[in-house]
Amino acid sequence: MASSYYRYGIVSMTVLLPFLLVSASATTYINAICKHVTDKAFCVKTLKAYPKAASATSKFQAAQATLSLAISYADKSKAFAGQAAKKNPSLKKQFAACQDAFLTISNSIKSAALGLKESPETANYDVMVCTDSTTMVKGLVGKKTDKASKTIMKMTLRMEKLIALAVGATVAVGG
Repeated sequence: MASSYYRYGIVSMTVLLPFLLVSASATTYINAICKHVTDKAFCVKTLKAYPKAASATSKFQAAQATLSLAISYADKSKAFAGQAAKKNPSLKKQFAACQDAFLTISNSIKSAALGLKESPETANYDVMVCTDSTTMVKGLVGKKTDKASKTIMKMTLRMEKLIALAVGATVAVGG
């Protein structure tokens, strides 16, 4: 009987050990990104919760996952701003400009993701210029009190945090 427990333990460890090692490796790669970010707690918490980053098997893969997360959020923010433009005729122009800004952010981070391996420095620049777009959005809706403007403002503040993570990712790779 004891021998079957022993075999079960060995088999369990054999099966689980690769997952434990990948998790430890992913944590190392996440920490490599987050050391370049001001809000380290947000960075670690966010990337550990994001499956693509949490399962990364290299620093480059973790960086790509970080950029993917930022792209996804920019796309969701763009879609929200587009819907807000349709629903709020009096603020249509501002929300359409916000939609364009989030599209610009998404495209810049996509460009960074495509060029990260060949030129981390250029990828870093592509991500850093995204702050121009977030500044523009804050100027467009920052003082508005309607629900959609407040939501876009919250999304923009979150986008700024994700841009900081994306910058950290490009720096970790060599940017």
